[in-house]
Amino acid sequence: MNFFNADNLLAHTAGRWLQRPDRPATLAGVGIDSRSDLAGKCFVAIKGEHHDGHDYLRQAVDAGADLLIVHRHPLERDLPPHVGVLQVDDTRAALGRLACAYRRQLRRTKVIAITGSAGKTTVKHLLDAALSTSMRGSAAPRSYNNDIGVPLTILRTDPQDEYLIVEIGANRPGEIDHLAAMAQPDVAVITMIGRGHLGGFGSLEIVAREKAALLRHMQSNPLAVVNADSPHLRRHIHTAESLVLFGQADDADLRLTDWGADEGNWRFEVNGRDRFRLGLPGKHNALNALAVVAVARRLGIADRRIDAALGQCEPVEMRMSCHRIGDIVVYNDAYNANPDSVIAAVNTFAELAADATRRVLVLGDMLELGEAGPQLHREIGQFIVDLDQGAPIDHVILVGPLAQHTAVPIRGVWPANRLTLLSEMNAKTAAATAGLLQPGDTVLLKGSRAVALEQVLDAIKRRHEGGDVVAGVQRGGQPRRETMTRAPGVLEPPTLTPDS
Repeated sequence: MNFFNADNLLAHTAGRWLQRPDRPATLAGVGIDSRSDLAGKCFVAIKGEHHDGHDYLRQAVDAGADLLIVHRHPLERDLPPHVGVLQVDDTRAALGRLACAYRRQLRRTKVIAITGSAGKTTVKHLLDAALSTSMRGSAAPRSYNNDIGVPLTILRTDPQDEYLIVEIGANRPGEIDHLAAMAQPDVAVITMIGRGHLGGFGSLEIVAREKAALLRHMQSNPLAVVNADSPHLRRHIHTAESLVLFGQADDADLRLTDWGADEGNWRFEVNGRDRFRLGLPGKHNALNALAVVAVARRLGIADRRIDAALGQCEPVEMRMSCHRIGDIVVYNDAYNANPDSVIAAVNTFAELAADATRRVLVLGDMLELGEAGPQLHREIGQFIVDLDQGAPIDHVILVGPLAQHTAVPIRGVWPANRLTLLSEMNAKTAAATAGLLQPGDTVLLKGSRAVALEQVLDAIKRRHEGGDVVAGVQRGGQPRRETMTRAPGVLEPPTLTPDS
């Protein structure tokens, strides 16, 4: 029997009919976006931060939806009689219950759940590439990693698929336990424990405990693939039946023993003998790839196929993706940021930009760090000062209210013309940032998603395509002399006490 039929959805959501469909229907799945193709699907009306699906029920029906799941009575009184309307107490909870029930139908599908403070999407991307060389399956689209994205990922899976890769995130305690119970993974991957979302967790110990909750909901004959370099995790992984540690620790089962580039091609070495190509730069991505090797091998993928898949992979959008615009190269890693991912990105950038005329960092605030935010931003400032001693950084542009803390160590040793502070990123400040760049610059964009640093990339493209100025050079003229060190919207140098 098709899982997606009206009576089955009624039973699994514990709902009640406001309008029973006047004819039996086999539904094609579930959707939550009234703008998408909902032909033959069930539309679940989710109330989000900015929009409420209950306001778009008519649009959902017009898009083809044959069943609506709501938690408040629809205002529309003239819905077609073939469209069922099912009322539940909470549509988000109902979506999760449907996913739990559907997960039990996926008997031949190996479910792989990935969590961690950073690297989840990259591991998902690399692992999907490796497994798809020999298996049929799918991975969560984009960053579908919360209580809406995870159930949607599960519900879109074909029961004939051999694998499903689920990404699981969390901002506060208890979220991973809930999502892991929904996913019931056969394989669990924990990429790393870092200082992300400390505002919701409070400490690294709590972060580790939360991520390790993934291991409590594994199926029979499970595999746990866990970062060996996160000491906070060690006390939480003893319950794993089958454990593979990866990283640089001496006791890692898959140990990173070498990485780098050979004639522009990135590669890494495992346990001093097995070498793999990798289409993504940086040590942090070599570590991510170790987890991929562990899972792919467990699922029977030959090393030669893993090597070919990893070597052909390209960066996910806004995760160290490279853009060449005229004479300027931009690495866009601005999907999100925490202290550990910023350090990894800047270190990788220093390698990639070693031959650039100038190296420019555009760093946005790292958000959701709670009370630790100011101190962690100062640590990033000191890291930049230290890095500059061996890998010079020519200009740093800091964006956001917390930028003043990052600036404190830098101001102590750098001349003023190497540092720019912006209060926020918007169209005006993005254009001003683009105006600071010169031909031959290589630029890194790194910050929390809400800072929207991708606007800088758009501004550089506009300057290049606009005809008046290209990469800081006037058409038909000499290079402009750029003396601006403070752009519109810039924060004035803060007055800080010594311990602030």
